[in-house]
Amino acid sequence: MTATAPSFLKIIPPPLAAGFLLCVICIASLLLGAGDISPRDALPVLFGGGSDEARFIVLELRLPRTLVALVVGAALGCAGALMQTLSRNPLAEPGLLGISAGSTFAVAVMLMLGASAATLAVHVSQLGALAGCLIVLSAARIQGVGNDPIRLVLAGATLTGLLLSLTSLMLMFDQRSADEIRFWVTGSVAGRNLEDLYRLLPSLALALALILVVVRPLAALSLGERAAQGLGHHPGRIRFITVLAVALLVGSATAVAGPIIFIGLVVPFVARAIAGPDIRRTLWLCLPIGPIILITADIISRLVVAPAELPLGVLTAIIGAPVLLLVVRGKRMPAL
Repeated sequence: MTATAPSFLKIIPPPLAAGFLLCVICIASLLLGAGDISPRDALPVLFGGGSDEARFIVLELRLPRTLVALVVGAALGCAGALMQTLSRNPLAEPGLLGISAGSTFAVAVMLMLGASAATLAVHVSQLGALAGCLIVLSAARIQGVGNDPIRLVLAGATLTGLLLSLTSLMLMFDQRSADEIRFWVTGSVAGRNLEDLYRLLPSLALALALILVVVRPLAALSLGERAAQGLGHHPGRIRFITVLAVALLVGSATAVAGPIIFIGLVVPFVARAIAGPDIRRTLWLCLPIGPIILITADIISRLVVAPAELPLGVLTAIIGAPVLLLVVRGKRMPAL
């Protein structure tokens, strides 16, 4: 059963409301956080003023992590929506199904072989995500698993546990790799810079192009293979392009922020509750809703145990776990 959108959304278009809320959250991310400056000290920086200390903290520390969280949130939200539509499974999520773990494992292997994380992380992470996607979709096609969301998630959790265990085992024997890979294991946007973000732009642009190509056929495929074929689409081609787009999105996000789970589950859930099951409308709303949730979690992680920070993955798990239970129980779950 499709959830009914809140009444105020009948007055304010959801994309406009989400865009406005995203702007507010981004400003809050620049003004709030651990450090010696208060929001009153940080506010003048947004207008070109402020002290040198305030400008450094806002522009060199908070701005890059806000932009990274914006891109990562949008990428993971869209990847989750694509995976759920492709598998016709509301529990499909990169962090739950081993896709993020595949990225982490691939990067760990390359670091063990002496590669540089700065130059190879993005591409290696994407290859690992692609391998994870293919394993998950292959498992989904096994009789009885693809029709059972719980069994599919259990299979994904098994794959995730296996890959993360192998990653931890490898890092025990190489301290250099352990230091470089540490943030991939926990998930965080702290300490990132704009150069990390620039490396993602080509991959994200390609993923966007693939999504624009596949979104209409994917909407037809969600009605069933026969319906898609009747409309002149090729299901095999649709799946390949969608998997490639998901690999680019998840691999890019994991390369810069590590494996952040539940964002790909929560964001499509919220978007479908507002926009309905149409993947085209859902994807449009995932673009602002993903960053809203991730940046909000990042702000909370800075403030709740200040001056220290909670791992971002812990906050996203706290947010996502109740949504997972809600989806499993099937109450008020937007239809796919």
